[in-house]
Amino acid sequence: MKNAFSLLVSIIFFLSTANADNPEWLNYTGGYQVRAFAEVSNAVWIGTSGGGLFVFDKTSGVTKSYRKTSTGLPDNNIQSIAIDGSGNVWIGTSVGLVKFDGINWITYSATNSGLPHNYVTSILIDGNGLLWIGTVGGLAKFDGTNWVTYNTSNSGLADNFVQCLTIDGIGNMWIGTYSGGLTKFDGTNWSKYNTSNSLLPSNIVRTIAIDESGTKWIGTANSGLAKFDGTNWTVYKTTNSVLPNDNVTSVVIDGSGLKWIATGGGGMVKFDGTDWTIFNTSNSGLSNNYIWSLLIGENGLKWIGTNESFVKYDNTNWTVTRTSNSGIPSNYTWTVAIDGEGTKWFGTYSGGLTKFDGTGWTSYNTQNSNLPNNFVQLIAIDGSGLKWIGTYGGGLVKFDGTTWITYNTNNSGLPDNYVQAMVFGENGLIWIGTNQGLAKFDGTNWTVFNTSNSGLPNNNITSVVLDGLGSEWIGTSGGLAKFDGTSWIIYNTSNSGLPDDWIKSIAVDKNGSKWIGTFGGLAKFDDLDWTVYTSSNSGLPDNSINSIVLDKSGSKWIGTSGGLTKFDDINWITLNSSNSGLYSNNVYSIAIDSHGSKWIASYGDGLAVYNESGIPVSVRGNNIAEDIVTIFPNPAIDYLNIEKHSVTSISSIEITNVHGILLKRQKMTDNQNKIDVRDLSSGVYIMRIQTEKGSVIKKLIIK
Repeated sequence: MKNAFSLLVSIIFFLSTANADNPEWLNYTGGYQVRAFAEVSNAVWIGTSGGGLFVFDKTSGVTKSYRKTSTGLPDNNIQSIAIDGSGNVWIGTSVGLVKFDGINWITYSATNSGLPHNYVTSILIDGNGLLWIGTVGGLAKFDGTNWVTYNTSNSGLADNFVQCLTIDGIGNMWIGTYSGGLTKFDGTNWSKYNTSNSLLPSNIVRTIAIDESGTKWIGTANSGLAKFDGTNWTVYKTTNSVLPNDNVTSVVIDGSGLKWIATGGGGMVKFDGTDWTIFNTSNSGLSNNYIWSLLIGENGLKWIGTNESFVKYDNTNWTVTRTSNSGIPSNYTWTVAIDGEGTKWFGTYSGGLTKFDGTGWTSYNTQNSNLPNNFVQLIAIDGSGLKWIGTYGGGLVKFDGTTWITYNTNNSGLPDNYVQAMVFGENGLIWIGTNQGLAKFDGTNWTVFNTSNSGLPNNNITSVVLDGLGSEWIGTSGGLAKFDGTSWIIYNTSNSGLPDDWIKSIAVDKNGSKWIGTFGGLAKFDDLDWTVYTSSNSGLPDNSINSIVLDKSGSKWIGTSGGLTKFDDINWITLNSSNSGLYSNNVYSIAIDSHGSKWIASYGDGLAVYNESGIPVSVRGNNIAEDIVTIFPNPAIDYLNIEKHSVTSISSIEITNVHGILLKRQKMTDNQNKIDVRDLSSGVYIMRIQTEKGSVIKKLIIK
């Protein structure tokens, strides 16, 4: 079989018991798309799609991060950045326009300002200091006090979905739109260019750059690069040039007039008007061939934003900084399970299956294994340690660590290839929920139950659990079914206390009560009475209940679309992106390890780990002693000294708050023995010092 790719992460923890020095939260994320750059003085601001803001200090190599959970940034989805003459940073997000002056965050939205739409795609500052803001609902001009809005109803704007903005040498605004082509605005008159009235190859304009002669270079979606000198059009495509991909995402022009062209899948191209030079992962230091953004910075440095990193290129050397801190292949995690050895298994949307043993990450996908599909929405582990993997369209897979066996509609009795629920019964029976009914599998024979041959109320099986008496409780999108092997009992909103017929999750407590998560809230059923909890009558933050697990004390941990909630039958505690280290409120799946740590799969922000008592941190193999590195003074005020003892090098230092949120990351040189901590406010922090022997964790206090 094919060998799976294994990635050893650089964050390796030393053995410790839980204590107050350990953070309550850790977050593991995959790479975030780098969508925007802006440069000021010695810093480069980097906007990501989902990962918030990064600020890279060009001298020290320190990368500082701003996220919604730790700052006044209202959203982690950054589409554009601009910096005005006063040093204010203007940030385009999916929830509005943000101004950051280094201390204060101000958000302008469609409800509190003249912004036409909250989704800001582009920002441009003109020669008079006016802000021009492109949104999916029109174009806005803002002078700091007054707003002027332009849309298809009150102006000549070709389309309200504005994708990019630029200004030519005589002050004309050029506006690229999502479906209306290109618009020119001279302050009074509007001119439109589209596929009907010009040679523009596509009406989806993603980027515009203007050279010294005033020629426009226009990148389109899947239709190549267009050159327009005001009269003549020239179109470059993969079919008539060396352009490696027709999806042109960004174009910038350097001081020598060279065009640097980013593509979505073909890498980057340098074009001097005659010759094309292609840079990709095969012939250069590019980390990914899908490039979202480009910036020509000071001294001609190229800053390149890819699907999972930002890259600095000085025409000779390539420096890659990844926006991830783990080996997770996708931030869209659907499911999590923990095996008998404590290894965590994660299923992702489009990234396949991932294993984490506390030290190394191993990813399995369709390219490096026999996994039939990269959309893994279910992982169940049987008593023998076998992993059963339910995929979204690829069937069911059994994996013993070496061999993959796939069951699908073509080679087995599985009724559907969309597998989303499973429970292990007695005598080796497996109950499998699919979109087209419930299957019982004894290792050889298949029995299928559906609405035609059984009492099932609906064929879309969303969850299956087994109670202490041997009955299956089956959640569907049309109600709840109980099956004792012979008889069926159906519960729905018409004949029971169920708050909604679409069942999303089920758990059974030690008393035999069923806890049922629906789209309409949480229900408890003790076989006689129903108790319903909703966001209106309880501490639930949201009525969409994605997952329910019980800890050793019987407390319920509930994953919702509004965060993670703990319920001990009396008190409700909700943790979300506003009050905790949880990055995403959309909690899909929860598993609890032997230390009581909750492993939380979220849709869009990777994995979170939470332990109220502090997360135990350990490494498999050699333990790293704390005394190999000393930090002083501690408490610190401005600078922190770092003294090495039994190690020869420190490669990097990360500083997080007590919630595990990364605030500062600094690369270290061999002769560097102190770091600047003046940008940290007073409080308690966690330092993670990476040495050649592993990581050392230190508690840091800032006065």
